[in-house]
Amino acid sequence: MVRFLNLKLDNKIVVVTGAARGIGKAIALEFAREKANVVVNDVIDASETITEIKKLSGEGVFVKADVSDMKQVEQMFNKVVKDFGRVDVLVNNAGVTRDALIQKMTEEDWDFVLNVNLKGAFNCCKCAAKYMIEQKYGRIINISSVVGQMGNVGQANYAASKAGIIGLTKALALELARYGDITINAVAPGFVNTETVRKMPEKIMKLFIEKIPFHRLAEPEEIAYVVVFLASDLAKYITGQIIAINGGLYI
Repeated sequence: MVRFLNLKLDNKIVVVTGAARGIGKAIALEFAREKANVVVNDVIDASETITEIKKLSGEGVFVKADVSDMKQVEQMFNKVVKDFGRVDVLVNNAGVTRDALIQKMTEEDWDFVLNVNLKGAFNCCKCAAKYMIEQKYGRIINISSVVGQMGNVGQANYAASKAGIIGLTKALALELARYGDITINAVAPGFVNTETVRKMPEKIMKLFIEKIPFHRLAEPEEIAYVVVFLASDLAKYITGQIIAINGGLYI
């Protein structure tokens, strides 16, 4: 791809959670293309992501941590700062689903999704903010969802977690701006061509695609481009915003 904009992300220290596959992996690789140093986080093996980062001549390291566990998150950020000296960008992408209608949704289903998706984002924001405040610089991009904006049948837990991320983003944008050049934004993808979405029943998938004005799923890279832009200094006057990337599904 020919690049016309200089995003000036060379040697930035970027943490991407849930980056072993899907949208997170695409985001990690796009930062690598911009010559950033990428810390790939997940609870599953991410060796494939690291291999692809190195093929792009980028610096990539894997840190296994469960973002819903504050102690593990603190250890992850301590390691990042020990190894690289700082943390410039955090992308809260880690997310899970456990879909069920409300009458069949268990308390465990609810807690699991909220703990990973929302508490996980809080844990990472809290730890990253400590260092960003000290250095008076930082970029946080939270991955919400169109489902957090419009709701979806059978996804009360997921919708609540992603709507919560929107509130978290706006609150922290107001809170952290006083400390310097620190921005917090969110992107809200629609339905993206990932392994998780491809597992949806074909009939349901077809119904959603028919509702999308472009009549197709987004590609993970189309989400990554926006995330990387928001991490750059070209977007330094954008904060507290929710950028919808849903092909017109929800306007």
